[in-house]
Amino acid sequence: MTGQPRGSGYPTGGGAGTVPRIGAPPRSELVWGEPVTADQLAAAERGYAGCGTDERLLWERLSVFEGAFDRDAVRAVCASGTLPPARVGAALDRLAPLALLPVDDLFEGERATARYWMPHPLRAVGARRLTERGDRPAVVLRHRRWCARLARRAADHWQDGRHLDARDLALRELPDLAVAMDPTTAPPSPCAGADPAVGIVVSLWFLWVVCGRVEEGRARLRHALALHPGPPPARALWLAAYLELEAGRPADADPLLVRARAAAERDGDGHCLGLLAHLRGAADLFRGRTRAAADGFREALALTGEDPDLGPTRELCWSALALSLGRTDPEAARKALDRLPSGRRAGKGEALWADAWAHQARAGLLARDGEGERAVGHARWALRGHLALGSASGASGAAELLAELRLMTGEPASAARLLGAVDVLRTSVFGDAYRPAASCAASRDRSRRALGKALDGAELRRAYEEGGHLGLFALAEAP
Repeated sequence: MTGQPRGSGYPTGGGAGTVPRIGAPPRSELVWGEPVTADQLAAAERGYAGCGTDERLLWERLSVFEGAFDRDAVRAVCASGTLPPARVGAALDRLAPLALLPVDDLFEGERATARYWMPHPLRAVGARRLTERGDRPAVVLRHRRWCARLARRAADHWQDGRHLDARDLALRELPDLAVAMDPTTAPPSPCAGADPAVGIVVSLWFLWVVCGRVEEGRARLRHALALHPGPPPARALWLAAYLELEAGRPADADPLLVRARAAAERDGDGHCLGLLAHLRGAADLFRGRTRAAADGFREALALTGEDPDLGPTRELCWSALALSLGRTDPEAARKALDRLPSGRRAGKGEALWADAWAHQARAGLLARDGEGERAVGHARWALRGHLALGSASGASGAAELLAELRLMTGEPASAARLLGAVDVLRTSVFGDAYRPAASCAASRDRSRRALGKALDGAELRRAYEEGGHLGLFALAEAP
């Protein structure tokens, strides 16, 4: 059967009615994008038939998982009605060696727990039986609620400064989260799933804005909002504007900012007003309006509490304020950096996003004071932080600043290699239409003029090509 939505439980492709040739490989059909043979499906059917009642019910309900799952997830999604919570654990223990594969995908520091994955032929059998039994809508709704809690947990990790844990959790669970972010997979209708889908996309804002998945975030948010039955929530409009800015399109972000502010005022969402103040500051900083940017970040600090549940924290706002004041009021910029917690300021791996921007601000201040070597150290910290999170725009800006500093310290070939790597990164992520921030463009112009004096054409081309081949990850670690 063809044309079913992803996660529907129906195999697709693999036409019927042909006679296989002798010696030909077994014919297969696509099940969730993977080839599955008739023999594999028949073996799965035999395995299902040999299970007890509880194991069959659990088998069917586990078919809604797109990725791996642990015992807590199984209880949250599969326990109800004819399979009460008290019996789920024992059913899982009996089913696991028969129908599940163990998965070792824990990230560093995570509590050790057993995780499993159901192979596609077994999922197909379970999905068909779940649909026939009439239980699919209820199980899918529980799965969607579990995904919403999962997204919220990842967002809480981010707000607590556990940025790498937040990113790793979101990426690991993305197969299931992706289904929950698609309203068309929700029973009884797409409109019923639009509101939770938007909520999950917004909870994962950091994955799209900071961790290098801008275009994916735009696509998922637009799809969810297209089916939203009411006015778009203020925070969804904030995220839409942020994604346009991060994609290098500040003019497209402006009308969304206006709509988001009206929605936040309508809903009485004071925290969203703080998010929008920060974003206005970021948009002004992107355009090189540093005084207006500083005003926006100050307003954001006034509206942002100590523990916001979403979006940039006060640490990020202080770092951004320092960055905007670096050229016009260095003393005020230093005072803003002094407001950061000492542990994060020392680069101990907490709150990497704010930390990376703080290092970038410090590098600029030190360069202004003529301390090129110290400035290089901070610029390298900034570059490493942005790369660790996956931020292409942040890494590009930090690398162009580092290139300018390398020229200051008499290393033109190193500067040219950095710029060559930036060109490759920007083009691969954003395409040729991307326009960098005004500060990056100005830094690039200064470096280009200096390189023209320091290297001849052949040397410059060779250094650019070397940088593009090595990439920013390697150059960030270079002495």
